[in-house]
Amino acid sequence: MFAGENGLQGDPRLKGISDAIRVVPHFPKRGIMFQDITTLLLDHKAFKDTVDIFVDRYRHMNISVVAGVEARGFLFGPSIALAIGAKFVPLRKPKKLPGEVISEAYVLEYGNDCLEMHTGAVERGERALIIDDLVATGGTLSAAIRLLERVGAEVIECACVVGLPEVKKARLLNGKPLYILVEPSKWQML
Repeated sequence: MFAGENGLQGDPRLKGISDAIRVVPHFPKRGIMFQDITTLLLDHKAFKDTVDIFVDRYRHMNISVVAGVEARGFLFGPSIALAIGAKFVPLRKPKKLPGEVISEAYVLEYGNDCLEMHTGAVERGERALIIDDLVATGGTLSAAIRLLERVGAEVIECACVVGLPEVKKARLLNGKPLYILVEPSKWQML
């Protein structure tokens, strides 16, 4: 669900967040309108508003784990986790975590990938939130859900700053709700 359709209709923070995201055309390849959140991070108010909206949503959901998807989920996840009293668990690309890991492979529209998590980082019965910056097809988030559920966690929701409009039709990932702050911006290009 989009935040603007669920209790935050007309909230000026959403416009500020959307306006702070730069669009880089044809990156990383021709035809892609890349949603660059690094400009959001440079805007203190928009960055704080982003974290605050997520914190307000998840503060009373008894979430014990915030799992951030590499790499941009790491930018929002720790702040949210600290504010709601949860631990932060990074979900990394292969061979980035030392020690014993469990892995979940998945298929993307342009190839295959994999997420890894430290063994023992999440315990059976823990309530988890998965955070990333953008959702397109949902493949990465679905893999993150499977990874956490394999160790017995209960995934409460997935959350992203930006969601493609096509996602409105498919609001669930592996049966889990998806919460999105803004739709991609097409006009704030350099």
